[in-house]
Amino acid sequence: MGKKLLIDLLSLREMKNLPADAVMKTDKQNLSFKTIRELATFQFTCRRCENAPCVQACPAEALEKDENGLISRAVNICIRCKSCIVACPFGTMMDDLFAVKTSGLKFISLEDEKDMNEFAGLFPGDVVRVVDMEENPAEQIYQLNDTILIKELKWQ
Repeated sequence: MGKKLLIDLLSLREMKNLPADAVMKTDKQNLSFKTIRELATFQFTCRRCENAPCVQACPAEALEKDENGLISRAVNICIRCKSCIVACPFGTMMDDLFAVKTSGLKFISLEDEKDMNEFAGLFPGDVVRVVDMEENPAEQIYQLNDTILIKELKWQ
């Protein structure tokens, strides 16, 4: 068991101004980068509606739904019109997930424990912390990847 970064999405949503955001490479061929919050929101919070009103509302066709119902956004196509936010019947998508971030944020690779500690140190309390644990659905802790755990009320 190695060190992992535990991000409490419930607490993160209550924060007015994020001191940092972290991006993750999501596709080795296309070198697509997305924020961890966006990936975790689509993975664990989204209710995966059968008809996906968010996908249907997108005029740029930047959202797509895979065979498992998981929504993903093509960052380079998204025009940030917020139609998907309005169309989501459950309020899963939040306005700040799609904001263009041009300054004031630290982007940290999160590749080693030093990076994780630096990132966690930017947040108050237990919002983001380095832990030595594994996924634990009984405590609403789910694995996003090999080094990141997300605490969230997962939609079943």
